[in-house]
Order: sequence, then structure tokens, then C-alpha cells
Amino acid sequence: MKGFKELKLWHKTHELTQAIYEIMRTFPREELYGLTGQLRRSACSIAANIAEGCGRRSDGEIARFLQIARGSASETEYHVLLARDLHYLCENDFRHLSRQADELQRMLTALIQRFRPVKIIEH
Repeated sequence: MKGFKELKLWHKTHELTQAIYEIMRTFPREELYGLTGQLRRSACSIAANIAEGCGRRSDGEIARFLQIARGSASETEYHVLLARDLHYLCENDFRHLSRQADELQRMLTALIQRFRPVKIIEH
């Protein structure tokens, strides 16, 4: 597998994480150790697990880290939804971040499929 910095998926994940950090500067200070921390961790975890998966040797290990990254993308999507519902995010920012998280989940699902073993059906 390529190095993680060569993957379009990783770059899109990195962009989402940067956008989240930028937007969260407007979140209330009392959320610093609450939602802000959770959202930062889940977004960073997507890119970190993609990078770690790329450093693994077997397809099974790569797929496992990509699945973890997909779970973190789902977690990020939830935190973005919660931030909107708490009125920390405007609707525009919510839609933008939500679309990005959804796209990453679809891309991760497609990439995971490449590393899953193909089942041979005997007739």
C-alpha cells in the first residue's frame, strides 16, 4: 500500500480535521474538555488510523485500522450533529462538515473492500 500522505483519502481527512479545529475556535470555553475535546480526538483519529494502517504489512491489519478510522468518522459525524443541535455550529458549517464526514465514510468503506479476502463459492 502507498504511504498515507499519497492517499487522496488521507488528505481529505486531514482537511476535515483542520476545518473542525478552525470552526471550533468559536465553541464555548466550557466545552474545552467536553465536546471540543471529543470532536478533536475523533477527527484526528480518522487520519491517524489511516496512517497507522498504511504502516502495516498484512491486508487484514490494514483493513482493521481502516475500519477503526471509519468508526471514528461516524463518531465525528455524530459530534458535528450534536454541536449543531447545541447551537455551536451554524447550519452552513454543519452541512459542510457533515458532507465531508459522509464522503470519508464512503471512501473508507470502498478502500476496506479492497483489503477483505475474496470468498470463493464452490458449485
